[in-house]
Amino acid sequence: MMTEPKTPEIEADHLTAHHVPQDFRDRLAFRIVKFMRIFADAFFSNRYGHRAVVLETVAAVPGMVGGLLQHLKAIRHIRDDQGWIKELIDEADNERMHLMTFIKIAEPSRFERLLIMVAQLIFYNLYFFLYLFAPRVAHRVVGYLEEEAVVSYTNYLAEIDAGRQENVPAPDIAKDYWNLPDDARLRDVVIVVRQDEAEHRDTNHRFADTIAAGKQA
Repeated sequence: MMTEPKTPEIEADHLTAHHVPQDFRDRLAFRIVKFMRIFADAFFSNRYGHRAVVLETVAAVPGMVGGLLQHLKAIRHIRDDQGWIKELIDEADNERMHLMTFIKIAEPSRFERLLIMVAQLIFYNLYFFLYLFAPRVAHRVVGYLEEEAVVSYTNYLAEIDAGRQENVPAPDIAKDYWNLPDDARLRDVVIVVRQDEAEHRDTNHRFADTIAAGKQA
């Protein structure tokens, strides 16, 4: 996913963008994400590569769930989906590529792979029912989850720049997917992944706003 470059000022504003909770639903979504962050901090601390693997395992779920339920809703009501299905499925596939990339970089242990399976099992079922009964909250959860992802990848980048994380060569899967140069390094991968996460953040907050305004068909 390639995007036009931004000036430093616009880039800074884009990366620090935060949706201020407007009501109970927004505050609930925000608290859910902050609660989830506790476990990520407890298990992985500054092990950003392994943290990214688990983060992307969870992040790859909402788009597929949302795409499925929007597909069924469009069929049930015999109406156009306004482009939501493709956008959500594309998001899920993009997050899957993040996961495949960081698995090559972090090489998770058997315990961490088990943790990935458990996290996916739990999160899929919880998110499915959340989206089924409260799609606005579900999209807001993802918006806040992606805000946290942008922060995590920004911290990851700072660790690389400080020399505390080795700036290893980018795996071939990342170079092929993002059309990175042959000499691309981990730093280049983190930058493009962070940009993807910022776009998913904005998309899901926009979807939540659309639902709140009653503008979804």
